[in-house]
Amino acid sequence: MKLDRLRQRLTQIDCDLIRLAKERHDIVAEVGAHKIAHGVPTRDYERERDVLKGARELAESIGLDPELADQIMRLMIRSSLTQQEETRVAAGTEGEGKRVLVIGGMGQMGAWLVRFLRSQGYGVEIADPYAPAGMPDAVTDWRELELDHDLVIVAAPIKVTAGILKDLAERKPKGVVLDIGSLKTPLREGLLALAAAGCRVTSIHPMFGPDTRLLSGRHVIFVDLGSAEATAEAKRLFGATMAEQIDMSLEEHDRLIAYVLGLSHALNLAFFTALAESGELVPRLKHISSTTFDAQLKVASLVAYDNPHLYFEIQALNEYGDTSLKALRQAAERVQALVATGDEQGFVALMEAGRRYLEKKR
Repeated sequence: MKLDRLRQRLTQIDCDLIRLAKERHDIVAEVGAHKIAHGVPTRDYERERDVLKGARELAESIGLDPELADQIMRLMIRSSLTQQEETRVAAGTEGEGKRVLVIGGMGQMGAWLVRFLRSQGYGVEIADPYAPAGMPDAVTDWRELELDHDLVIVAAPIKVTAGILKDLAERKPKGVVLDIGSLKTPLREGLLALAAAGCRVTSIHPMFGPDTRLLSGRHVIFVDLGSAEATAEAKRLFGATMAEQIDMSLEEHDRLIAYVLGLSHALNLAFFTALAESGELVPRLKHISSTTFDAQLKVASLVAYDNPHLYFEIQALNEYGDTSLKALRQAAERVQALVATGDEQGFVALMEAGRRYLEKKR
């Protein structure tokens, strides 16, 4: 009977927590509306710091784990930022009266763009071979269209995008043309063909996946191909968000992506491949873990369950991709050599050099 009463109290407290979260959500909506009306930025880092500090101090004073209070408030803050950003995007008028064609709009990132642009008031049409019959504002072949849109976005796989860009250069769309490819060197010929044809063309790379809702802390890379007007138009698409906008040249983009994506993907691919091929160790590993192993396994799982065809393109089509793979192999061989020769001093020096680099990165 006592256990039942305690559970009933817990259930009531849980309900109260949810109701309070809803009340907080409603207040956040008012805060967001006030910020939009008065031109106040969505994110206030000083306010966030004060909220987290106050939560930890209150938790300590009442005997609650401060880390728990911190995690709860960080989750609430993230939810608040997401809500405010989506409200700000929806309140924008940038898309009113403008038509956008998303070639590849049924893919994961293509579908994200469709939702994102429609939330800003753009009239969005989709061209995708996988568009269901009878789907409103959708065709299976973009070549059937007049291409009189204000904006044409190519969100297809890299190899397919390369061909589409070349074909678009022959059609010379009147609106701004851009791609969202993870690599730019394989698209160079098509992008330059569009520029030579007098088209307003630019290139972007959203550095996040299709499940992303909050763009605060995320980056969007912009590659100017000579049309400042086209690049400015692309930047306006993300103007209402908190995403950081970064300018790069086409060559610089792929050199850096070889490490940011190519190296990190390859490292995790090697990690879970080594585990998968470890034989009798596999059944036992799930019963033995460490903080480092669990963290690495979590990241590796994200890679393992992502699109393998896209990951192969990122490795195989980047003109600079071999550089990062060689660096990974040389680093692994160096660690192996230090261990094999018993060079503890060299091993320590290697870790200290890495620590110095990571401290600068932070």
